[in-house]
Amino acid sequence: METTDLLKKVKKIEIKTRGLSQNIFAGQYHSAFKGRGMAFSEVREYQFGDDVRDIDWNVTARFHRPYVKVFEEERELTVMLLVDVSGSLDFGTTVAMKKEMVTEIAATIAFSAIQNNDKIGVIFFSDRIEKYIPPKKGRKHILYIIREMLDFHSESKLTNIDVAIEFMTKVMKRHSTVFLISDFYTRESFKDSIIIANKKHDVIAIQVYDQRAKELPNVGLLRVVDGETGQEMYVDTSDKRVRRAHTAYWIERQNVLQDTFAKGKVDNISVATHEDYVKKLMMLFSQRS
Repeated sequence: METTDLLKKVKKIEIKTRGLSQNIFAGQYHSAFKGRGMAFSEVREYQFGDDVRDIDWNVTARFHRPYVKVFEEERELTVMLLVDVSGSLDFGTTVAMKKEMVTEIAATIAFSAIQNNDKIGVIFFSDRIEKYIPPKKGRKHILYIIREMLDFHSESKLTNIDVAIEFMTKVMKRHSTVFLISDFYTRESFKDSIIIANKKHDVIAIQVYDQRAKELPNVGLLRVVDGETGQEMYVDTSDKRVRRAHTAYWIERQNVLQDTFAKGKVDNISVATHEDYVKKLMMLFSQRS
């Protein structure tokens, strides 16, 4: 991608996603993620709006004025984005490509994080770790992340979510909030690794998919290319049995995916490329508040 075109796209995404994080998600992000896995750190004087449940009564009695406990995450949270960059993300039949929606969702979360003075890092993965960007703060860091997401070319087209989760648990020693963003087009199970990861970290899964993965339109003979393997085939979409089999396969895969999330106690949402991801994120945040 040309540098000028890339910068224009980065600016466009920044304007949209920073606005969303400031106007819509400002309070919801904090209440949804700050309360998880908190570790007591210090005390400070009570301020208007503090939760009375955080009052440290021993210190309050000693100084004759109210003090509250400060927790580690209140001061700083570490957010990790695990972003799928495999070949299947380069697909979209309606409003947007899956890759474009993944980038916008990741950017919205990133801007929400820096508004709350949190660090944010990224792991790009396919069936290997393509790139690791350690957590840092600040707008420049986020713009760098967005630039990378827009212009990143993975070495592999395949997907292995297990590899990404295991790498994250190795590099992230402290409790982190982890957003796993993918279409979950993977043949390998990642149930064991996500169960282990969610015991130490707070893992949230966001599935981005295209409506055609769920339902095939009746458009006659359709040429289909697998974005990961490059395998090409022709599908007769006018055949009801073919369309039913396609939908049945989707339902079966989704059932396996939901079972994995349920076993790992992982909060999750699914967003189609023609849907409003803002509503889905708000739903996710409000469920956790």
